[in-house]
Amino acid sequence: MPNKNIFILLPDGIGLRNFAFSNFYKIGLEKNFDITYWNNTPFDLETLGFNEIKIKKAKLNPLTDSYKNARKHIELNLNIKKENDPVYNAYRFPFSYTKWKSSLKNLFSRFLITFYSTDKGLEKVRKKIQKLESSTSYFKECLETLQNQKPDFVFCTNQRPVLAIAPLLAAKKLNIPTATFIFSWDNLPKATMVVETDFYFVWSEHMKKELLHYYPYISEKQIIITGTPQFENHFDSNLRMSKEQFYKEHQLDLNKKYICYSGDDITTCPDDPQYLSDAAEAVRKLNVKGNSLGILLRRCPVDFSNRFDSVLGKYQDIITPITPLWEKIGEGWNTVLPTKADMVLQTNTIQHTEMVINLGSSMVFDYAAYKKPCAFINYDVKVKVDKNWSVSKIYKYIHFRSMPNKNAVIWLDSANTIADQIEFGLQHPQHSIEDAQSWFEKINRHPPEESSKRIWEGIMNIISCK
Repeated sequence: MPNKNIFILLPDGIGLRNFAFSNFYKIGLEKNFDITYWNNTPFDLETLGFNEIKIKKAKLNPLTDSYKNARKHIELNLNIKKENDPVYNAYRFPFSYTKWKSSLKNLFSRFLITFYSTDKGLEKVRKKIQKLESSTSYFKECLETLQNQKPDFVFCTNQRPVLAIAPLLAAKKLNIPTATFIFSWDNLPKATMVVETDFYFVWSEHMKKELLHYYPYISEKQIIITGTPQFENHFDSNLRMSKEQFYKEHQLDLNKKYICYSGDDITTCPDDPQYLSDAAEAVRKLNVKGNSLGILLRRCPVDFSNRFDSVLGKYQDIITPITPLWEKIGEGWNTVLPTKADMVLQTNTIQHTEMVINLGSSMVFDYAAYKKPCAFINYDVKVKVDKNWSVSKIYKYIHFRSMPNKNAVIWLDSANTIADQIEFGLQHPQHSIEDAQSWFEKINRHPPEESSKRIWEGIMNIISCK
C-alpha cells in the first residue's frame, strides 16, 4: 500500500516549535507517512531537510477581517449572555480608529456585532466568512496545489490564523479530510477559533469539554485528545547539557543557584521591570542572610524593548539576561519566529534553575515537568505604567479556573513577601509540586512526551476510516 501523503499546514510561525522543531516529523516518517509542510511562514523548512510547498502572497478577501473580528465579539457576547459572566469582556481588544482603512473595517465590524449577536446571526457570519474566502484568488491557488499534490489529509497547526481558512476550505471542496490543533491552553474561552475542520485535536479531556461547550456545532466524535508537543522537549535527554557547560556558556557562577524570571509581553504585563526589580531586591536580601542566589531573566521572545535596561544595570550582580533565540525575519510581531536552538535553551534554563517567577503563564507546566515550583506574581506595583492595568484581571481569566487548588503555585502577594516565599519554595519545593503536577495532568494528556505519537495515531485512524 502506498504511503499516505500528509499536508501540515503552517499558516503562521506559531506552529513551528510544536510541529517542525519537535520529534513530530521524525515520528511521522517512522510511521511511513509522506509529509509535506504547506508553509506560510518566512522560515525555510528545507534547511531542516523537510519537504515543503511555500504559500506565496496569501491574501484575504477585503471583508474577511471585519467579519472575523465581528465573529469574536459576537461569540463573547453570547457567552456573557448564556453564562451571565462578564469575564468574557476581558478578552476583547479595543477597536482602532487611527487610520481611515482600519476605521472603516472596524465600523463595519461594529455594525455586524450590533445586528448579528444571536445564535442565528453568528451562524450567518460564519457562513459569510467561508463564502468570502472561497471567492479569492488565494483559494483558487490552494485548490490548484491540492489538486496537483493530492494529499490524503490536511492538518492545520493552529486554529487562530485567518489565512488558514482558504486552504482548509479548498481541501473540503476536494473531500480531503481536515483537522486543526488547538494551540494554547487558554485559547477556547477567548473566542479565537476562526477555522472549521472535520476534526479537532486537543490537549486534554478538559479542553475537549471546553470545545464542546463553546462550539456546540462540533460533535464529540470530531474531537481527538492527544496532548501538545509543546512539552516534549523536557523529556528528551539528548537536548540537555551539563550544569558546567550551561554555566560556562552563559557566564554564570557555579557557586550560585539561580531562579528564572520569565517575562511577558508589554501588553500582558506592562510592569514586568518593576516586578523583576522587586524579585532582585528580595534575592539581595536572601544573599545577605548567607544564601548564594541569582536570577536568570528570560524575557518574552517578542519583546525587543529596552524596558529592562535600568533594572539590569542596577542589579548586575544579581540578574543575568539570557535572550531567547528567536529569529526576527520581518517587522511585525508575527514574523518573530521560534528556533530549535531556543527550545534547547529553554530546556536547559529550566533544568539549571531552581524555580520560576512569572505572571500566570503556562511556564508553571514546564517547571512541573521537572518537578520544580512556580511562583505567580499577585500584586499591583505602586507606580503603574498603565493605570488601567491590574494583576487582578489576569487571574480572573477562565483558564485559571482549571487550577485544582491554590497550592499549585506559590503566590507572591506583595513585594515584601517575595524573599520569604522564594526561601520557602527553595526549602520546601514539594509543597506545590504535587498540586502543580495534578494541574498539569488535567491540562495536558499524560504522558506528555508521547503527544506527537498520539497525534499521528489520530491521523492514521482518521485516514483508515475514510
